[in-house]
Amino acid sequence: MSTYRESGVDIAAGDRAVDLMRASIARTGGPEVIGGLGGFAGLYDASRLTTMRRPLLATSTDGVGTKVLIASRLGRYDTVGIDLVGMVVDDLVVCGAEPLFMTDYMVFGALQPERAAAILAGVAEGCVQAGCALIGGETAEHPGHFGPDDFDLAGAATGVVDHDDLLGPHRVQPGDVVLALGSSGLHSNGFSLVRKIVGQSGLPLDAPAPFAPVMKLGGALLAPTRLYVKSCLRAIRETGAVKGLAHITGGGFTDNIPRVLPRHLGVGIDLARLPVLPVFKWLAEQGGVAELELLRTFNCGIGMIAIVKPDAIRDVTEVLTAAGETVVRLGEVIPSAAEHRVIYNGHLDLAR
Repeated sequence: MSTYRESGVDIAAGDRAVDLMRASIARTGGPEVIGGLGGFAGLYDASRLTTMRRPLLATSTDGVGTKVLIASRLGRYDTVGIDLVGMVVDDLVVCGAEPLFMTDYMVFGALQPERAAAILAGVAEGCVQAGCALIGGETAEHPGHFGPDDFDLAGAATGVVDHDDLLGPHRVQPGDVVLALGSSGLHSNGFSLVRKIVGQSGLPLDAPAPFAPVMKLGGALLAPTRLYVKSCLRAIRETGAVKGLAHITGGGFTDNIPRVLPRHLGVGIDLARLPVLPVFKWLAEQGGVAELELLRTFNCGIGMIAIVKPDAIRDVTEVLTAAGETVVRLGEVIPSAAEHRVIYNGHLDLAR
């Protein structure tokens, strides 16, 4: 007689994993979450949205990419869940939306309840940092599709913004100022190239990081994504001077900034002002990565761009700084009808 467990799927392990996740999920919930864990769908009380004139729901879906391979090799699972939350909620805040709730999807070659619970704890921590509820998810086991130690995760979040408060290209004008918010490291982009360069270097993941000798290489690469939701929402609400935000993820500066500009405008960026983090300098040197490739692949030390009114630079900077952000003025919005709408001036400081 054949059983599901003999085919590689352990239902009991799944039940154990859910039990281990309960406390983490409970951290993220408030009175808006209805029913708790265990239903077929998560429920969220949206009645407070009726105070808005015209509430718009915003949604975003993403994953962590091949960063999970480094986590798997190290057996360290406490940070990639934070990365997952950052990838989706930092996309929501770009339009001015406040994240409301999130769901996640985790898939394993062989389900180990403690590992699943550790990943989920990271997701919950990210939700706490972002101020949103984790109201549901799915944990799956795919033997034959994934190796026993392999896993992947993805998630989706929903937020809300009043129509009159929507940020975007319709607000941006020539002369607006480009402010940059510092990143915590690689975040979750460019890891296929990162893994290639690490392989070429011959360094094991447990070796001291050449760019941060007090840390192990693998641990430094796994530094979790910085979440910008609360600081950006605070700047939006307290100053009324933020016109647009650009989350610097896959595609770097080159591809992401134009997404929040009208077609006839571009930005001029002073690369000498960009605070390049040591990890990117090492990757550039070790991998022979050209400057423009760096700018289109990695965040280079900047995780979010804010486009603001020129007469409100000090106010916005003060609010963001008080919220814990490192803020640098990088350039301004300029007329541009050319194919390349991000104009780089000068060069990155890549000296180690």
